[in-house]
Amino acid sequence: MNTDEEIIRQAYDAFNARNIDAVLAVLSPDVVWANGMEGGYVHGHTELREYWTRQWQIINPHVEPLSLTREASGQVRVAVHQVVRDLAGTILADQNVVHTYLIDNGLVRHMDIVKE
Repeated sequence: MNTDEEIIRQAYDAFNARNIDAVLAVLSPDVVWANGMEGGYVHGHTELREYWTRQWQIINPHVEPLSLTREASGQVRVAVHQVVRDLAGTILADQNVVHTYLIDNGLVRHMDIVKE
């Protein structure tokens, strides 16, 4: 069984490779995922696949985990470096952000973006 850190790193690697199926493999079928583009949340594999497909037609995001810590609540807090480019390669954002994950039975159940 993968550790929470391995699950999260696998998800980021797959996301950066645009391998939706590999990301979904570590997410619960009823995952709740923060919609960083439009606000709110997407729910489940189908909505998440549609969200990422739509997102990647507009922008080219790349996220690298910098550190992972477990919170007292059981969530995993991940500091990430995020670079977002338009499709021509122009940098739109280059910043550090924080993502939090709730992992249950080896699958991500919830992902949020922390506003600090």
